[in-house]
Amino acid sequence: MQGTIATFDPGTRSGTLLLDDGSELAFGAAAFGRSGLRLLRLGQRVSIEAQPDGVVNRLSIPGIA
Repeated sequence: MQGTIATFDPGTRSGTLLLDDGSELAFGAAAFGRSGLRLLRLGQRVSIEAQPDGVVNRLSIPGIA
């Protein structure tokens, strides 16, 4: 699943994504921590791994493992 970063707070390391279907999905510091990234920019495309209940497990940059 992919989306675009809608908000990101570097202090809490959490934010929200705008998914391709137009819905918003929040992600927490744990998902950002598993990404290996240091910063996210508003509008940046990301791939997400989520649990069936919608909790985001990990973010990644599309095309980069």
